[in-house]
Amino acid sequence: MNVTDGGTIRAPHQLDCDVVVVGSGPAGAAVARTVAATGARVVVLEEGPWVKTADFPVDAFSAMAQLWRDMGASVALGNAPMPLLQGRVLGGTSVVNGAISWRLPKDVWQGWIDADPALEAGLPWDELSTTFAEIERDLHIAPTDPAVAGPKNLLMAKGAEALGLEHRPIARNVDGCRGLGRCLQGCPEGHKQSMTETYLPDASRRGAQILCQVEVSGILRDGRRAVGVVGRAAGGGAVEVRADRAVVLAASAVQTPLLLIGSGIAEGPVGENFQAHPGTSVSGRFREPVEAWRGATQGHEVIGLRREGIKFEVLGYDAAIVASRLEGVGKAFSRQLRDMAHHAQWGAAIRAEMVGRVSPGWGGRPSVRYGLTDGDVAKVRRGVRVLGELLLAAGAEFVTPGVHGWHEQVSDPEVMARFEDEGPRDPKAYHVAITHLFGTCRMGSNRARSVVRPDFRHHAIDRLYVADSSVFPTNTGVNPQTSILALATLCGRAIAR
Repeated sequence: MNVTDGGTIRAPHQLDCDVVVVGSGPAGAAVARTVAATGARVVVLEEGPWVKTADFPVDAFSAMAQLWRDMGASVALGNAPMPLLQGRVLGGTSVVNGAISWRLPKDVWQGWIDADPALEAGLPWDELSTTFAEIERDLHIAPTDPAVAGPKNLLMAKGAEALGLEHRPIARNVDGCRGLGRCLQGCPEGHKQSMTETYLPDASRRGAQILCQVEVSGILRDGRRAVGVVGRAAGGGAVEVRADRAVVLAASAVQTPLLLIGSGIAEGPVGENFQAHPGTSVSGRFREPVEAWRGATQGHEVIGLRREGIKFEVLGYDAAIVASRLEGVGKAFSRQLRDMAHHAQWGAAIRAEMVGRVSPGWGGRPSVRYGLTDGDVAKVRRGVRVLGELLLAAGAEFVTPGVHGWHEQVSDPEVMARFEDEGPRDPKAYHVAITHLFGTCRMGSNRARSVVRPDFRHHAIDRLYVADSSVFPTNTGVNPQTSILALATLCGRAIAR
């Protein structure tokens, strides 16, 4: 793959192309690959570094420093401050996620169409379905192989079966996975089919130029028409890319609205309608070792409550992260350290009702305002209850709910069953992080209530497109990478036309 490192750009650097794409995650990579296949001249700009497969860090903390935005410590502020997780590397979050692959559920799509029928012209279900199938073929998406699942994933299947909850191996974009458990640090063998292993090399072979470590700061305009972008390379040189046909923003539901606002393009509810999937987790202690850092990072899920807005997943972390969550000091900590191989941690992702906002903050950094509604907290309580019941049904000796103001450990399923009613109503009682960010440049036919049209074009600025999950009208309740790839592919086809 031909990539120019912005660290080597020390003097002013100018490029001309047909289409410039800001962002190299699933959205940017899909647009670049699709448009480059038509013979158009494409330039992709990425703020983060290119970290090659052989250079992915072994330990999680080094990976967080090198591959994650703000070391994974970005925070959304509201009634309970919540970490906000994003990758900052060539290939975007596809490099550091759990490889979970879900098609956009048809009931979610139908909800979008019911709310705004004009969206069906830009997002026809038949074309989306065909595109999903193409993505699944290209990225080798298939259910997790039991041979690499590891105990933590097989135990979830056991617990769900005992409780009669619908469950299944997670479909993952991997090829030849050996269950190393290092998805969140970057697969050291290139088996995870991230954008740096798939779509970006495809785009490069088709002539796309890729620049990393270039932070885009503004959109160039000629009247009401986008004509390029400007930014600065890590080496200090100013970068200007002129585009004859289209400027495409694919920088995420946080960075894309900030770039629009910073460029003086504030028409529509840009930055509003921020949605996400808050998630919490529960730990269980098993008699036999689980070694949660081994096996497919996230290889099993319980989907029986998806339509209620709750989905359950196995969580896998590097041993250093597991150790960092232990309590105590000295001998007490040492005892827990010796015991940590016996603990499994499973999570509940919530399709939240809350709608927040992204705006420029101090020093140009993003300010994300987001909290949990009473209904969201009710889903979190139900999620914690079911997680505890799943772990106990799978054979855990006890569970640690991790909720302030409630039992530290629970071994009785009847006590765990009471949590949904007895659990705290205060969002600050829970450990919650948010992933899967949506909606800040939502798509729609009404320009007063949306930022881009059903064909991904900006309502007010010609030749300006948005391709990432900021165009999603709502959150989806499921892992969105495949949906992002599919919608961005449709955006690329619209540009090509």
